[in-house]
Amino acid sequence: MQASVNTSYLQSLGYSARDLVIPSSGGSSQCQPQITSSQVTFTIPYSGCGTVKQVDNDTITYSNVLKAAVSSGIIKRKKDLHIHVSCKMLRDTWVKTMYIANDTIEVTEVQYSNFHVNIFFYTSSSFSNRVTSSPYYVDLDQTLYLQAEILHSDTSLDLFVDTCVASPSSSDFTSLTYDLIRSGCVKDTTYQTLPRPSPRVARFKFSSFHFLNRFPSVYLRCRMVVCKADDNSSRCHRGCVVRSKRDAGSYQEKVDVVLGPIQLRAPSAE
Repeated sequence: MQASVNTSYLQSLGYSARDLVIPSSGGSSQCQPQITSSQVTFTIPYSGCGTVKQVDNDTITYSNVLKAAVSSGIIKRKKDLHIHVSCKMLRDTWVKTMYIANDTIEVTEVQYSNFHVNIFFYTSSSFSNRVTSSPYYVDLDQTLYLQAEILHSDTSLDLFVDTCVASPSSSDFTSLTYDLIRSGCVKDTTYQTLPRPSPRVARFKFSSFHFLNRFPSVYLRCRMVVCKADDNSSRCHRGCVVRSKRDAGSYQEKVDVVLGPIQLRAPSAE
């Protein structure tokens, strides 16, 4: 997360740009700010510089504090400046807030961005060669390998494939669909979850098919669930569940991704 403070604001309170520090960082170089003539900018890691993580129901909050303190000899006449910075994962947005403590002027900054998960086809079970062509031309009943990964620096997150639905259209997943997996319950006999290198990654495979009535393409829409990795009660750890059952885990985030098209390779002329 990033926190920027105007140098003119610091100067109005009697502080210089170099007075502002992350006190819990221990002097680490990665916790030092970038200082320009107009701003002091901290790029604060989610897993370092004293950042604290708190989990509540459907929210994960990362927080830290910037401080400035000036003392002349054995006395001081200014209040210490505390700038509390937090990033909150809530539903489909990040909410970033900053405020000033100790009865000073309150400053609030809110930014929004999506929580990203990428998903790609790979050519084999080694997952060393990603498919970059689009459409992805395949043979009928060919084994297709997919890998999804959380794009976030927090290493304590877990990724789970909740639902994957196939459709001949990239914009219509209601009229004609085929379920590979739904609510963690496998619906297609060729679908299989594969070993993964870390909880942040999900891997699976299935055999290619095509829809009847000469639809040329197949698209996938997959719903991924992001949980806290060490929460054994989370949705990510419960596998197949019925839709009516309430999720009891401390935190989860759902992300929909669409992938495709997949097209059958034209048969070779004999």
